Amino acid sequence: MQEKIKEILDQIETVIVGKNEVMERILMAILAGGHVLMEDVPGVGKTTTAMTFARVLGLQTRRVQFTSDTMPSDIIGFSLPEQGRMVYQPGAVMTNLLLADEINRTSSKTQSALLEAMEEGHVTVDGVTHDLPAPFVVLATQNPIGSAGTQNLPNSQLDRFLMKLSMGYPDVGSQVRILRERSQQEPLEQVEPVMRREELIAAIARVRQVHVDDQIYDYIARLAEVTRTHPLLKLGISPRGALALCRTGKARAFAEGRDFVVPEDVTQMAEYVFAHRLMLSSKARLNEYTPEAIVAEVLAQTQPPVLSERRA
Repeated sequence: MQEKIKEILDQIETVIVGKNEVMERILMAILAGGHVLMEDVPGVGKTTTAMTFARVLGLQTRRVQFTSDTMPSDIIGFSLPEQGRMVYQPGAVMTNLLLADEINRTSSKTQSALLEAMEEGHVTVDGVTHDLPAPFVVLATQNPIGSAGTQNLPNSQLDRFLMKLSMGYPDVGSQVRILRERSQQEPLEQVEPVMRREELIAAIARVRQVHVDDQIYDYIARLAEVTRTHPLLKLGISPRGALALCRTGKARAFAEGRDFVVPEDVTQMAEYVFAHRLMLSSKARLNEYTPEAIVAEVLAQTQPPVLSERRA
């Protein structure tokens, strides 16, 4: 599986240049069965990233450009009368990988419709429940600048995203490569599928079977507890957030070729799982603390376990 994962990332790197670490984290979120929120300035490749992952993983994909007039029915679907009965018309969520572009530019009602589908794995329209395809992954984007007309996701909804990531601008060398390659052709058109949908479903199932030692569970619980009592935080990590870190730790172990989690799997993923779930106090904002800085502090003051040789 390590070879397959390397091949996936190599294919993605032909399109998304110089962002290997971010692509690895997105892949781990997919393997963990979670959703990703990408907060970035326009034009750095968020849409292209989603399309590339869909092609490499053999997934059906749809894109929704969220605007103020996007309705919940556009997302979850609706029913129409046909020959005396109501027939379900699928919405955008009936796909494997949904790109939710600028999710903060639509109404809170529409945001909630999508986030409920993300959590439940199905939608209910006119009293009838419809299961979402497997796997179902949401890559949502939001623009951190230009707040006019936006509806920020509340913390309870941010909690539904397994990770929050940022790509950032490419470095000069990567930018030169992008300019050179795109002057000749569109790299996305050259991408070949590396995995079939059924293989990805099997890989996700294998991730769930990765062993977690009781000491690792204790470590994750202690990290969460420190955030709940931290003087600079109004809101710490919920049980869902602790479970999210456990899931991403399993996915990282799997990607590294192990069938058990080590403390490094937890520490390497904590920032991307925890930071967007924290609510800073007014004192923290006044002193210009960031959630990422507080996560780093929590990791520094919480002793990781030392596992036995058999598990280490």
